[in-house]
Amino acid sequence: MPSTSGSGEVPVRGKRADALRNQQTLLAAAAEVFVTSGVDAPIREIAARAGVGMGTIYRHFPTRADLVVAVYRHQVEACAEAGPSLLASAGSPLAALREWVGLFVDFLVTKHGLANAMQSDSSGFDALHAYFLDHLVPVCAQLLDAAVDAGEIRPGTQAYELMRGIGNLCIGRDSDPRYDPRRLVELLLQGLRRLPSS
Repeated sequence: MPSTSGSGEVPVRGKRADALRNQQTLLAAAAEVFVTSGVDAPIREIAARAGVGMGTIYRHFPTRADLVVAVYRHQVEACAEAGPSLLASAGSPLAALREWVGLFVDFLVTKHGLANAMQSDSSGFDALHAYFLDHLVPVCAQLLDAAVDAGEIRPGTQAYELMRGIGNLCIGRDSDPRYDPRRLVELLLQGLRRLPSS
């Protein structure tokens, strides 16, 4: 009997890889829209940015909360993966820390609408917060340790406290579009620098 393997059907594994790539593209587009327009941005704006129909978004994410949570997890993972990559490719550990903090600020700007999107699911929100801490605090600690070891910043800053400080500086962005937390975050990073010996 003739084999059916040459029937032109895409193997299941190939379909899964394509679907995963498409979902990653959609989540990246949603994250960009959330940064500029907030988590209440129209779904059609996200669909246009991703180059898909609105039905595709609703098929993957039936509710806005589902989409926001998926974007949150996607950004946590991207931010966690970026740390070691930046450390390997940036000109110095402090440059890597600065670039990573920029990604973290983008993530925090998106995250501020998360609580509103998950109004009725406090346990889900708590689980996401734990996911955030488990994935990002060690990466920030690695970047801080590398910058201390390189003599670029003073020792003694804990990753959690730095991330908490950055988070607090990002809060005003929601209520005042004229407020840019990046300037104050940069001042915070400058305060970490080791001063030259006199």
